[in-house]
Amino acid sequence: MRRLVTRPVLVAGAVGGGSAVGAGLGSLAAAAYFARKVVTPDVLLPDDVTILAVGSDTVTFAAGPDPLVPGRYGVWLDGGVGHLRVGDITALDGDTVTRRLLAVDRGTPRVGPARWNQYYYWDRPSVSLGLPDEDAAVPSEVGALPGWVVRPEPSVDRGDWAVLVHGRGARKEETLRAVPVLRAAGYTSLVTAYRNDHDAPSGPDGRYNLGLSEWRDVEAAMAYAVSRGALRIVLCGWSMGGAIALQVLDNSPLAARVDALVLDSAVLDWRAVLRHHARLNRLPGWLVRVATELMGERHARRLVGVHEPLDVARTDWVARSAELRHPMLVIHSDGDDFVPIGPAVHLAARRPDLVRFDRWQQARHCREWNLDPGRWEGAVRDFLAGLDAPTGAGAGAGWRHDLEEDV
Repeated sequence: MRRLVTRPVLVAGAVGGGSAVGAGLGSLAAAAYFARKVVTPDVLLPDDVTILAVGSDTVTFAAGPDPLVPGRYGVWLDGGVGHLRVGDITALDGDTVTRRLLAVDRGTPRVGPARWNQYYYWDRPSVSLGLPDEDAAVPSEVGALPGWVVRPEPSVDRGDWAVLVHGRGARKEETLRAVPVLRAAGYTSLVTAYRNDHDAPSGPDGRYNLGLSEWRDVEAAMAYAVSRGALRIVLCGWSMGGAIALQVLDNSPLAARVDALVLDSAVLDWRAVLRHHARLNRLPGWLVRVATELMGERHARRLVGVHEPLDVARTDWVARSAELRHPMLVIHSDGDDFVPIGPAVHLAARRPDLVRFDRWQQARHCREWNLDPGRWEGAVRDFLAGLDAPTGAGAGAGWRHDLEEDV
């Protein structure tokens, strides 16, 4: 993901210099710009890599942040019409990166601009994964939300569902990496969109609400699952999808149906994320404080561009850790360049009874699976198996038994 803000915000901060009033207005404008940037969806998906050569089993890229990272990834061609997948780096010098060509899914690779696809998968489950799928239209307060349903083999279907929630600015395909391991464990996967996605209705303001309104769309997806036989639900969230899942637990009566959470690079504290991006952009610390205050003030809704005030403090699950009741697998990396790992470390330390923490070192944001699919899938598989384990076997063990008694 790109940084949330860029250096031009500093220009806004300098407006009206020379008077206290002017400086104050300039500071307010800078904070409002920062806040708007956080909540505004990115509508443009520009090409961000350059293909220099295509061989029979390799692709050479101009060196850059994405082509240089280890793991396996996709590449969009011709404005998204074509797609290929690449794997390990086979050659590297100062200007070029050559990677193994794993597959050409659509179109014809050629020299020129392209767009990196960190999801690796490129289409619905039946196309990308070769698994039978069904279209879903989830009724919600903003309209029908598109999704896909992938069921397990009938012999292992116990009424367990997983609702998969992608991150900020991402697409449903981001979550497909979890579908095979969930299906093998007997889960029906519901891959769902939420408001302001490119293929979903907009919310009242057309802005991201940091999970504070999007949770209603995931609640709607859970209701859809329950109406189709779901007895227990695991929520799987990537990045802001994790923040959304946690708000579901905080706000929805359907939280009683939730067994556990699987969180990948999740936002556990939006203030920590905003401070991180302010530092990346060399912005002053006060800017984040003023921006978050603006987000939460009813009278500043138009300034920020949101329909409802956003109380960012409600997204701090380190501070609110005592309120958590569900076991969770938290996957995060020290190399995450978008959501800092600190809140995950602190939450795991505060709630070792609930949190199984899988800490990575090298992977960038939401790319642990790309780096080592076997490790990622093994962590998810073992965590899900532990939900049925006898009490005392580790974080989350035995929870399913207790939850079913409560329901």
